[in-house]
Amino acid sequence: MPVLTRLIPSPVVVDIRAGAIDDLATVLADQRISSSTGRLAIAISGGSGAVLRKRLEPQLPRAEWFEVGGGTLDDAIKLAEAIKKGRYDAVVGLGGGKIIDCAKFAAARVGLPLVAVATNLSHDGLCSPVATLDNDAGRGSYGVPNPIAVVIDLDIIREAPVRFVRSGIGDALSNISAIADWELAARERGEDIDGLAAAMARQAGEAVLRHPGGVGDDAFLQVLAEGLVLTGIAMSVSGDSRPASGACHEINHAFDLLFPKRAASHGEQCGLGAAFAMFLRGAREESLYMVEVLRRHGLPVTPEEIGFTVDEFVQVVEFAPQTRPGRYTILEHLNLSTDQIRDAYADYAKAIGS
Repeated sequence: MPVLTRLIPSPVVVDIRAGAIDDLATVLADQRISSSTGRLAIAISGGSGAVLRKRLEPQLPRAEWFEVGGGTLDDAIKLAEAIKKGRYDAVVGLGGGKIIDCAKFAAARVGLPLVAVATNLSHDGLCSPVATLDNDAGRGSYGVPNPIAVVIDLDIIREAPVRFVRSGIGDALSNISAIADWELAARERGEDIDGLAAAMARQAGEAVLRHPGGVGDDAFLQVLAEGLVLTGIAMSVSGDSRPASGACHEINHAFDLLFPKRAASHGEQCGLGAAFAMFLRGAREESLYMVEVLRRHGLPVTPEEIGFTVDEFVQVVEFAPQTRPGRYTILEHLNLSTDQIRDAYADYAKAIGS
């Protein structure tokens, strides 16, 4: 029988360790991404990016630096237009999610490889084939190639506000709920599951869930960073966000759409959504353990903890299926009425001791 294989879109290098950023030029040269005399277009923010620029300029003397105003589609298009005027080996996105997403979009638009240098671990987008950008209609997701390289310096991660790490934890843990939704869709609707993508995303979430360390431990940060990178690759393997996005992310999107000026961080909302979704599907033990872990890391497990009333949360859950038409999750499966959602939340709150 012939041996069948497939190519997996993934970075050629993933460098996650303390001090990694100081070897950025060496990594790019060793991987033939850009030589020591090559030119790079580096997108940065006006805050932490400007500070890191001073640190990196000596090792990247021929780089050109582009300050990105925000995380909008217009910002990404302006960056692409500016980069198009020069000749570069690659685009480097140096910063948090907004900067990296703008750099992803711009690199794809001008046909250059993207190097993601993350300064925080707030979500799994740093290695995903998607750029999430604000636009006139709210927020859109745009398909882009995977980064050719991912560099995460744990020293820099520790310097970022702890809320970013907590957000990444919530996003990683939500994989477990998302995979459960994917399996539900396979049973009820015959939806195909990519086993490799599901395994990668599930194990990424489980590794974070089961790790005994905390937000200040290098060993835990290493596992979290690796989990977020693996989740991004899982989405590339499957060709969509299914391995990391189920009812948990529908609830997150509903928060953003219904209460755009009050919404909490992406990971906080996804973590809460995942814990509640696991409870809805009858996985009581798993839900309670997820709540325990979220609490241990300082993440919210009730809407009140992020400034929402129970009635507002009921409204969010009821609206959530509309955010991803065609996606089948426990919310679509149960199709609960307003009163049923309220009753289910009351049971959840009682079970977690809220």
